[in-house]
Amino acid sequence: MDESVAIEFCGEWFRPVSGRTYAIGRDADLVIDTNPYLHRRLLAIDAEHGLWWLSNTGQSISVSLATPDGAYQAVLGPGARVPLVFPALVVMFTAGAYTYELTVHTEGARFSVRDSFPRPVDDHVGSTTIGAVALTSSQRLLLLAMCEPILRGGLVGSSQVPTSAAAAERLGWPLTTFNRKLDNVCDKLDREGVQGLRGGVGKLATNRRARLVEHAVLSRLVTAADLPLLDAVGSEKT
Repeated sequence: MDESVAIEFCGEWFRPVSGRTYAIGRDADLVIDTNPYLHRRLLAIDAEHGLWWLSNTGQSISVSLATPDGAYQAVLGPGARVPLVFPALVVMFTAGAYTYELTVHTEGARFSVRDSFPRPVDDHVGSTTIGAVALTSSQRLLLLAMCEPILRGGLVGSSQVPTSAAAAERLGWPLTTFNRKLDNVCDKLDREGVQGLRGGVGKLATNRRARLVEHAVLSRLVTAADLPLLDAVGSEKT
């Protein structure tokens, strides 16, 4: 194969080789963490039909994917796979209270510009291109409070998703106010086609918060450059 693949995680580089499946998880070629909520083997990278592929080999964890500029996004469900056709693909997933991030780099990738997107290759892959979403100032602050650990950590590998109570306290809001605004943000993004944010039977609040954080970071709805807005709220409280 002309292409080669490298994985960047926590400042280290790992290189799968053609002809052998490379596993990522709790007990795998690339050990992400000892977190018991993380599958032993959640992801796999292998070469087939002249392409490198990323597969979700887990049973219950969905994985969020995006190009670094957020122009392409996808949700990779259990049992699904996508071809690695971009020069870089950011991969985020949540297990328990922790969210993990790694980047897969593909040399000789086939797509490199915003207006070139591969079509989903599996019915379980929900890929969408999300346009600019207008946020109110309070909605942006809510997202910043939820994403603060990841944004301050610089996507170094893992971070803990704040509880609603912790995020509400960070903002100085009553929990009821925070939850109402959280519902509004999730409803707005759901109408834009973002998956995993709709409430209902069997939809755990922790899963919804994690999906919101993943989408907000990968789509660059909020970035580290926005953190002074959150710091200003903290200054007002003191």
